[in-house]
Amino acid sequence: MSAIPAVASDVPEQRSDEPGTGAEAGWRGRVRALVLRFGPAVWCYAVLKLLGFTVFMKLLSFSGDYVKKHPRFGGGANPWDVLASWDGWWYQQIAESGYHPALIPVPNGLPGFTIEQNSAAFFPLYPGLMRLVSDTTGLGLYGAGMLVSVVASLFAAAGIYAVVDRMAGQRAGVIAAGLWAIAPGSGAEWAVYSDSLFVALAAWACYCVMSRQWVAAGVIALVAGLNRPTAAALIGAVGLAALVELFRRESGVVRPLAAMLLAPLGLLGYVGWVGWRVDDWGGYFKLQHDAWLHYFDFGQGTFYAIRGVLLGRTDYPFAWPTTDLLATLIVLTLPVLIVLLVRLRPPLVLTAYTLATIVSVLGSLGIFGNTSRYLLPAFPLLIALAVAMRKLSWPVLAAVLGTGALASGWYGGYVIFELGIP
Repeated sequence: MSAIPAVASDVPEQRSDEPGTGAEAGWRGRVRALVLRFGPAVWCYAVLKLLGFTVFMKLLSFSGDYVKKHPRFGGGANPWDVLASWDGWWYQQIAESGYHPALIPVPNGLPGFTIEQNSAAFFPLYPGLMRLVSDTTGLGLYGAGMLVSVVASLFAAAGIYAVVDRMAGQRAGVIAAGLWAIAPGSGAEWAVYSDSLFVALAAWACYCVMSRQWVAAGVIALVAGLNRPTAAALIGAVGLAALVELFRRESGVVRPLAAMLLAPLGLLGYVGWVGWRVDDWGGYFKLQHDAWLHYFDFGQGTFYAIRGVLLGRTDYPFAWPTTDLLATLIVLTLPVLIVLLVRLRPPLVLTAYTLATIVSVLGSLGIFGNTSRYLLPAFPLLIALAVAMRKLSWPVLAAVLGTGALASGWYGGYVIFELGIP
């Protein structure tokens, strides 16, 4: 039966100042729509992450090893201090005192370390937000850093859901957000680290490309370039997708071109600023190479580390047996995850971003045990698992993901922060 239109006199007149009408009703409606759309994924992530985080903190308390370590290097007066050690210490220094870029030679340093370590190796977005939140809320730099990381992780979960939902549906999107909560290296998601903030930016930049919001994708990639040097993978993926779109002419010329031009500005701007401050345009890369021993070596460091683990040796740089063993297992699973992802025929931006991230991680010399954390941004690797697991019932999913969450407190948190260097 067809609907009978209402007579005008039968429809009550609405006033803009009445509750639930006008601008207020529109605002509430938008909020409700966002909660309905992203709520399940965010709650799934938060619950699983809280389980793993609780186990992580309990393990720290049980071991008590943190009291034997320097506050900068995994120690402190209580377990919570561990979350702000290592890179977290540097971020707090930047948030408090700003940058003082310099290339200061170290005559008698350790082999390979010929320049004094400097905070300019860390990008400014995360410590800048720490300072802003600290000044606004009065939480202090530690509390502000934790708040930024936790909130950013929720936005990251929502972004991962949005990407996967567009590819494989809502159920797979919720599962993907949950899988990221228990991923290897997930201990850095709720710590004074910039990882969650970067993944949030990367996920939403990919989503904007997938939905052809080119200017937004370029702006988000620009901001991501102020957060981590590994944003180069995201910038390249956004640029490549925009270039292909230019040839197709489905979105015109101006918007994809704008994305290509905007995306690299943040990364190039910061690297250029460091070079200008130290009076050497290659200053940032010299600092990374000679002060932090972190540079692209075409995979030699990764090869020597894996060979050492397989042979039971520790005669390679930055050897940490437990974390390196887990990193080796992760590297060996990458070909499988890549093949499963490619079989789903994901959008170009996801494929390019994932492969570029993997090449950047495995092709660079660094602390091999940190591979699990360095691969946190490669969230598209979880899509195939999420698609396969969406056939499971919710009770079975709860059991699988819940068990993984409890275990992640050890392999995703304790192993990295206490048995290695995050």
